[in-house]
Amino acid sequence: MRKTQRSRFWLYTVITVIAQLLASEAPAQSYPNKPIRMLIGLAAGGGTDTLARLVAPKLSEHLGQPVVVENRPGASGSIAIERVAKSPADGYTLLLVPSNAIIYAVLRTDLPYDLERDLAPVSLMVAGPSVLVVHPSVPARNVKELIVLARSRPGELNFGGSGIGSAGHLAGELFNLMAKVKLVHVPFKGGAEAIIAVAGGQIEMSFSNVVTTQPFIKAGKFRALAVTTAKRVSLMPSIPTLDESGLPGYECIVWFGVLAPAGVPKDILAQLNAAISKVVNIPEMKEFIKKQGQEPQTNSPEQFAAFIRSEIAQTAKLVKLTGMKPN
Repeated sequence: MRKTQRSRFWLYTVITVIAQLLASEAPAQSYPNKPIRMLIGLAAGGGTDTLARLVAPKLSEHLGQPVVVENRPGASGSIAIERVAKSPADGYTLLLVPSNAIIYAVLRTDLPYDLERDLAPVSLMVAGPSVLVVHPSVPARNVKELIVLARSRPGELNFGGSGIGSAGHLAGELFNLMAKVKLVHVPFKGGAEAIIAVAGGQIEMSFSNVVTTQPFIKAGKFRALAVTTAKRVSLMPSIPTLDESGLPGYECIVWFGVLAPAGVPKDILAQLNAAISKVVNIPEMKEFIKKQGQEPQTNSPEQFAAFIRSEIAQTAKLVKLTGMKPN
């Protein structure tokens, strides 16, 4: 009798384990079976929104379900991030996140989410530089001459950025540290205002978006000195990097990637990752991305997680060294 009971117990245990395994695989096998939302934390019409709306229909083709872009602007993108972080971990809510999410995660201690704990990396999508531009009146034809000038006039030269913690702000502060100079950051409400201020001679320089500076460079309103990536970019191949212009090891990139709520099954993350990789590398998509001054750059969920950890660590170090404070 005892032997029979033990046999029944083990049979029940095996059946239960198999059922659990099948249940855990079921979502991935049937995924996706309804529309997917892709949230962005910025208003419609900007670069992030444009990228999302180009990627979404291509993802729909690969996944077999509509991918709907939703704009949830406000609080420097944290409203959208919180919404995704608190969504069900089923793969039906995604976030297209820009690199400035890292600085806000470092600067602010009152955020209603933890970027690493509450979100699951899916894939990096694109990465690119800012470009260091100066007003033509600045007597520096290259980065080495700018460094000499800045050292001779500490605290007198200004650079513009689209607010505290923006990509341009980080690029400038890293330049200060590595070049041992003291450029003063002047925050503006947006990158366009910073560019206009440089063009008008109100400030001497800016670390700005590659695309939006192009008309000013061609018109002679700016002098482009260097890009902030480790390699030159295809949109302006004649412009050197800061690394090759006298600051070895300098790199400060602008990137976009896709996150999901923490806890999404690995099989679903892998499926989303594969779809994103295919879409980003479609010839027409690659052409669009390069025209934005960026480069297609995808990786695995694990690699993207390691990349985010590294970005947070490096940004935290920069924030500590510069004493950067939130608005």
